[in-house]
Order: sequence, then C-alpha cells, then structure tokens
Amino acid sequence: MADATIWWLVAGGAIVAELLTGTFYLLMLALGFAAAAIAAHLGAGTVQQTVVAAAVGGGAVLGWHLLRGRRANGPPARANRNVNMDIGETVMVEAWLPDGTGSVHYRGARWTVIHRPGVVPVTGPHRVAEVIGNRLLVEKL
Repeated sequence: MADATIWWLVAGGAIVAELLTGTFYLLMLALGFAAAAIAAHLGAGTVQQTVVAAAVGGGAVLGWHLLRGRRANGPPARANRNVNMDIGETVMVEAWLPDGTGSVHYRGARWTVIHRPGVVPVTGPHRVAEVIGNRLLVEKL
C-alpha cells in the first residue's frame, strides 16, 4: 500500500473520530495527516512525510488553541439573550414579599421574581436579567 494511501486513511480516521467525539482538535490533526499525504504524492520520503504531518498538524492545533484563548467568553446561558428570549424583557413588579420574592404576570403565567442580593427591592418596571430555574432575576429600570 502506498504511503499516501496510508496517510489519507489516517486522516479519514481522525475525521471520523472527530465526528464521534466532537473534539475539534482532531480536525487539526487530520489536516496534518492530509498534508503528509500530499507530501507523499509529491515524492517525499517517510521521514519528511512524518515531519510535515507533525509540523502542520501540531501547528494547526497550537494555532487553534491560541485563537480560542483570545476569544472572550459570553454570559452564561441563563443570562444570554441568544439562548433565552426572556432576558431583557420588561415586567412590572407590583409588590415584594418579606422573603425577597415577588410575583408578576408574564407571558400568560404567574412567575416568581427575585432581585440581586444586596439590592433594596422597589416596585415598578424591571428588566429580566437572568432566568434561574422557574424564577426571574430582575433589575430595576
């Protein structure tokens, strides 16, 4: 079996493993294996093919790792408007109970609202900041 065929099979195996596990780094390694296969097609020796696979695959893994580290993390899912459509909506809190909760009518149902710790609760319009279980954490507008 030709060297290029072996490299292509290893690259395909890495892609299949990535699809099964969801580890994006395996795609970077598959890129290195594909580069080694191309090097084999161009007539490079086994050592050169291995060096190409290590350099391209390792460089891609390192590059992806550095790129991921620079991206800022977004808010958690319970406070992310892209995940939960309730975040940012306005509710009217008529009264607060002594335990720090309140009740609002929102989207056709009664919801329990809570406020952030250390904040003095006041009535009036509030913005939904987070959804914690079946409670809305609200902030005064």
